[in-house]
Amino acid sequence: MNDTSTRPDAPDTVEKGESLWVGAWYRLRKNKMALAGGIFILLLAGLSFIGPFFLEGDYYTNTVLEDKLQSPGGKYPLGTDHLGRDQLGRIIKGGQISLMVGMVATLVSLTIGIGYGTVSGYFGGKVDSVMMRLVDILYSLPFVIFVILLMVFAKDLGDSIDEWFRARGSEFSISGQWNMLLLFVAIGAVEWLTMARIVRGQVMSLRRQEFIEACISLGLPTRRILFRHMVPNILGPVIVYTTLTIPAVMLLEAFLSFLGLGVQPPTPSWGLLIKDGADRMREAWWMLVFPGVLFATTLFSFNFVGDGLRDALDPKTSKD
Repeated sequence: MNDTSTRPDAPDTVEKGESLWVGAWYRLRKNKMALAGGIFILLLAGLSFIGPFFLEGDYYTNTVLEDKLQSPGGKYPLGTDHLGRDQLGRIIKGGQISLMVGMVATLVSLTIGIGYGTVSGYFGGKVDSVMMRLVDILYSLPFVIFVILLMVFAKDLGDSIDEWFRARGSEFSISGQWNMLLLFVAIGAVEWLTMARIVRGQVMSLRRQEFIEACISLGLPTRRILFRHMVPNILGPVIVYTTLTIPAVMLLEAFLSFLGLGVQPPTPSWGLLIKDGADRMREAWWMLVFPGVLFATTLFSFNFVGDGLRDALDPKTSKD
């Protein structure tokens, strides 16, 4: 009787497998730029959402005219604006608004793009052809123009509603919340097209896999196949593109705020702070430099994280 354990070529131990996410995290840690970008984003998010609780005063409307346009240093580390408001506090609160716009609008984009692309890729045929032709048509439209027109309409509508309440002796105001909500929806509705195409390609590839064919043979409901088996297996590309969508959304919000169509004063956002700084850059350089540098660093950080995740989740890289 042969004993296989005595063979010289028999392995002593069985090598443990490595999951995709464990391997991706191991490779991501080697990417210093992506790691530094992720740490910066986490610190910035903590400062933006927790920092305002430790700030004194109201940095939305509080004005100290005798302290206006104070240069950085002393009582005001980053100086003051043209109304005497502390720039440090307004930059922190502006980061809170800009990050919130980036995350919520990206969530809207993900919801539309993943649902649309999954349905299109799974059913294929005429359904896919019609849905993708609609995406092609939407790609050809100047969406930024539509967003601008929508924000102008929303601003006028909000002001009209406020005037209606004021005429009846009420102090209720809807314009600020209305503009913010429309900003989230409008930007998210613009950015979903590329996500839909990415998801469609991934789903069409998975549609031919054996485990999906097995699910269909077992008679599982289509909804369960899509959202229990399809969507979890395309999270890699979705996460990568999400980290690249957030800075694009933040840049679009800053562009709209720079034009006066995004976040409305006195609520600060980085785009609005950059606009104020650009208007007064000769007399108060700090109003432009500090929010501009922080905004640019944040965009770079998100892009570094996105590039790092793309390399970490790349199947070719995982074989190294």
